[in-house]
Amino acid sequence: MGTVQAARPAQTLYVTIRRDELRQLKDERDQLKQEVEQLRLLTQGLQAQPKPVTLRAPHA
Repeated sequence: MGTVQAARPAQTLYVTIRRDELRQLKDERDQLKQEVEQLRLLTQGLQAQPKPVTLRAPHA
């Protein structure tokens, strides 16, 4: 068995961010959301299409 450690209370981390950095992060977030939506639509389109059936000639 491992050693037991007392749980520590959660710590709060304060971060300073400039307005231009925040704007850039928001823009990146919006772009990633659009990409995720495009990929979601692509995968739904692929799932909706029936898969082609390949017929093989019987062996002689």
